[in-house]
Amino acid sequence: MKVNQFSPWVGTEEYQAIADCFESNWITEGPKSKEFSAKLLDLIGAKYGVFAPNGTLALYLGLRAMDIGLGDQVIVPDITFIASGTSVHMAGATPVFVEVNRENFQIDLSHADHLVNEKTKAIMPVHIYGTIADMDSVTQFAQKHNLMVIEDAAAALGVHYKGKHAATFGDIGTFSFFADKTITTGEGGFVVTNNQEMHQKLLYLRNQGRVDRGSFIHPEMGYNFRMTDIQAAIGLVQLDKLPRIIARKEEIKQYYLERLGKIEEISFLTPGQGAEWIPFRVAILANNAQAIRDFMKDKGVEPRTLFYPLHKQPCFAYLKETNPQNMKSDNFPNSIYAYENGISLPSFPALTEEQIDYVCSVLEAYYGK
Repeated sequence: MKVNQFSPWVGTEEYQAIADCFESNWITEGPKSKEFSAKLLDLIGAKYGVFAPNGTLALYLGLRAMDIGLGDQVIVPDITFIASGTSVHMAGATPVFVEVNRENFQIDLSHADHLVNEKTKAIMPVHIYGTIADMDSVTQFAQKHNLMVIEDAAAALGVHYKGKHAATFGDIGTFSFFADKTITTGEGGFVVTNNQEMHQKLLYLRNQGRVDRGSFIHPEMGYNFRMTDIQAAIGLVQLDKLPRIIARKEEIKQYYLERLGKIEEISFLTPGQGAEWIPFRVAILANNAQAIRDFMKDKGVEPRTLFYPLHKQPCFAYLKETNPQNMKSDNFPNSIYAYENGISLPSFPALTEEQIDYVCSVLEAYYGK
């Protein structure tokens, strides 16, 4: 049997939704985008929101709206997708990496005071693998050091911490609608804030330095970071599917927990207290992870590691010249452990019962169960 790491849950409904854009002859950002934005804001509980072409540019827009730029520093967890760090670089600032915890590899600020200096302007908690960071500790740390907070909630749509939705704790939060996210528009991103001034900056930044389209007078410097109504039409269908997506991901998660939980050599990432968990992937930890991934691949199950530590990324090697102490692997034992021992299991909603059973059977076979 072949089991992919991921396959998007799209079909006839999304295909039919696109047709309306062609019938109305409105394919760029318009009424569908306005409706999609309103429904997203209602779900998330934020006052303002703007779209971006993807999650990376959503982070970039958020950083720029916070006036993060040349000479500034932003604290970023060492275990996350590369875009969390490269968006800071793109804004002209410098990412400073911080260790993650061992339980679920969310940002750990218990020993991070020494990372703050006069250049530090913000902190970026990243809610990875479908759960959410301890936002009490993040907000307390930010208040203590007078830092702004930008939440990377790319994989955390629908996820709450103590009843409050991800991306609404800080100054700005961002989401991604890439193909493997909770809902997808193929590519796409969303930036939310409760700060009216930052929202106004976002409007100018994403629309060529103007608020209204059709004008050739541009009061501020801006760019084209819009989406299309074709994407929004898909997003609206996906948003209607969200309760079913969440329910199905919960079923898959529980099946893995019950079946693979019997294998003592395997452990699972678990959410922190007060944090929900809608798995982006169901991640397990095991010794000899590379051998297990090779075995899975041989049996037709596509494996994947957890994220590669940012401090080890070749593209960030230049930081060793300016901040060698922060780039030492001794500072990041949990990040390294995550990469070396982590395995992402297929967890997409369209996964069949037979496929889930097969994934578990393959892992059981590896351990001789």
